[in-house]
Amino acid sequence: MEEMRQRLALELNHAMERIRQLGGALVIEEFPGAIDDDPLLEDEGDVISPTEDREMGFAIRSMLVERANKLAEALDRLRDGEYGLCLECGEPIAPARLHAIPEVTTCVRCQDRLERTRRLGRLGPPRAKVASGKHV
Repeated sequence: MEEMRQRLALELNHAMERIRQLGGALVIEEFPGAIDDDPLLEDEGDVISPTEDREMGFAIRSMLVERANKLAEALDRLRDGEYGLCLECGEPIAPARLHAIPEVTTCVRCQDRLERTRRLGRLGPPRAKVASGKHV
């Protein structure tokens, strides 16, 4: 368990460092005309607009913050002796799954069920089939 604690702490520190780097990154819109003045960057396909760049930065930062929170929660579960147990069914999570995603909270079976439930929720209630103008 000490090895897993070290790995979780390392992953958390790495995520936090990336968040700090994003927070200190320069935004290209701070230099108006910098892209337009460079003839090598005139191809629209090669240039990300400042808005798109900012949106990607926010999305990446949001994903990193979410992961950092999950890693911190995993460290808490490890300290409480609950790490590696599925929060849905209480069964042990496969070691290979924990190795691949150390902050994971569900076993594969429960994760699959949760994802199917979310997909169905987005699709809405099932519709009645119609054949020849009549409901079946």
